[in-house]
Amino acid sequence: MIRCVFVFSFFLLSAGLWAKPNVVVFLTDDQGWGDLSMSGNTNLSTPHLDSLAKDGASFDRFYVCPVCSPTRAEFLTGRHHVRSGVYSTSAGGERMDLDETTIADLFKEAGYSTGAFGKWHNGMQFPYHPLGRGFDYFYGFCSGHWGHYFDPLLERNGKPVRGKGFCVDDFTTEAMGFIERSVQKDKPFFAYVPYNTPHSPMQVPDRWWNKFKDLKLEGMMRNRKPEKEDRLHLLAALAMCENIDWNVGRLLEKLEQLKVVDDTIVVFFHDNGPNGTRWNGDMEGRKGSTEEGGTRSPLLIRWPKGIKAGTQVSEIASVRDLLPTLTDLAGLATKSPKPLDGTSLKPLLYGKSKAWKPRTLISSWKGRVGARNQRFRLGYKGRLFDMLNDPGQRVDVSKKFPAVVQELKNSVEDFKKEVLPELGKDERPFVIGHPGVTWTQVPARDGTAHGGIKRSNKFPNCSYFTNWTKTEDYLSWDVEVGKAGTYEVELWYSCPEKDVGSVLELSFLGELLKAKVRDPHDPQLRGMKEDRSPRNESYVKDFKPMKMGKMKFPAGKGELKLRANKIPGNQALEFRLFMLRRI
Repeated sequence: MIRCVFVFSFFLLSAGLWAKPNVVVFLTDDQGWGDLSMSGNTNLSTPHLDSLAKDGASFDRFYVCPVCSPTRAEFLTGRHHVRSGVYSTSAGGERMDLDETTIADLFKEAGYSTGAFGKWHNGMQFPYHPLGRGFDYFYGFCSGHWGHYFDPLLERNGKPVRGKGFCVDDFTTEAMGFIERSVQKDKPFFAYVPYNTPHSPMQVPDRWWNKFKDLKLEGMMRNRKPEKEDRLHLLAALAMCENIDWNVGRLLEKLEQLKVVDDTIVVFFHDNGPNGTRWNGDMEGRKGSTEEGGTRSPLLIRWPKGIKAGTQVSEIASVRDLLPTLTDLAGLATKSPKPLDGTSLKPLLYGKSKAWKPRTLISSWKGRVGARNQRFRLGYKGRLFDMLNDPGQRVDVSKKFPAVVQELKNSVEDFKKEVLPELGKDERPFVIGHPGVTWTQVPARDGTAHGGIKRSNKFPNCSYFTNWTKTEDYLSWDVEVGKAGTYEVELWYSCPEKDVGSVLELSFLGELLKAKVRDPHDPQLRGMKEDRSPRNESYVKDFKPMKMGKMKFPAGKGELKLRANKIPGNQALEFRLFMLRRI
């Protein structure tokens, strides 16, 4: 009977007679392939994620990029990340070119409500912002990582807001509210839920941490290099993964309550390999590596009306395949003006693998390029590994299979000649005052410090500027104003009472705005109390907004510059961001 229902459903889908399915896409940050109990890891339990495989399809060999923003760009565009202008994880290199068509563009054009909830990491200033890339609604943060996960400063559709509780719980609650509103309007929805965990800082509520905090690594499943394991980091990551599973379960339950389970495609995958040394199926490499362990992710797709429960796919697949796959499943026309690097996985989901053509997938990052076909992997150093018989990449079989080596090397060379040159030189300024919106965020992350001014941390994503002690020091941003006008300028700062009185000057293309720091604001650093493992990123503060005044901004490119003409105390201030609003 079940098979008959499935066949009938497939007939209706093929005939185009079925209503548009909803889509929910979960993407986690720095979670490894091995961080699910369905992968065989007995160190943790992920029953809700495991249920997606049981009730839908699971891919045995699915590949993403070695790091965050490239994977996100490839999911959003169906194209290799360098084609879309993404080459870094900060300083503007995380932005997708504006002539790229995103999966949200396609679903929005088809009449879907589109929302994103969590970590964006593909540009902050509109139109690089989610609201400029096909999403109707955004709640989360646009940076590569965030400095604090409890009641953090976030944004809702461009406006700074205070988050509620643990951020992943909060993102899930917001996504559930968006889904419920869409259902009430009888409108199909596309919900993108890119979580920011288990990326560091390693913070997680007590409910999950208490299960792991006292465990010893002895007796647990270990990494192939156990001497490199960091106990607290490892245990915190496991706790964060169980929290992810709980939140996925909450959203799946909401679909049940709204009676849209059968009509909703649910997708789950990761953005790269694990961010620490922990069990990962004996694979070589972790986050940042182009090898198996740095690029292999689970891919789970559940759709009761369209995909048979328990479907297992052994063919290799890529994150670049998700855009053509989801648009194909939903019956949408893929109208991207640029050629896709991905291909629809629909035939594999429907058991039609006989017609599937063999393929080679390329992984690249920071000059390292590797190639993977169904059986072999060519590492960036030129060594060949038989992944069926040697999944841990321990034995170089180059001499045994010279023809395979040459074939994969040719693929690498083709990629270097045909794809990498598309990146070109990045001359894109940061956009402020775009005609499409009235607001713009200009964070410290995107600025350049001159003189003795320092970042709070070498990782710029969630940093602020400090050590501003001399009047000759200044901050600058390479920007382009999209629409001339008068803008209200708000500066977010901290300054102890003994340093109050600095006179600031903001300038752009001959226009000036001066303001004096009159009110002290000296918040304490946050994050230490909640960290389960020592962090590498910057701690954060609750910066205060200060109205600098109104300033005319002419259209065009130039240097936005902030100076301190007078510093009566030890420092001018500590700077976090500008908020500009056209009036």
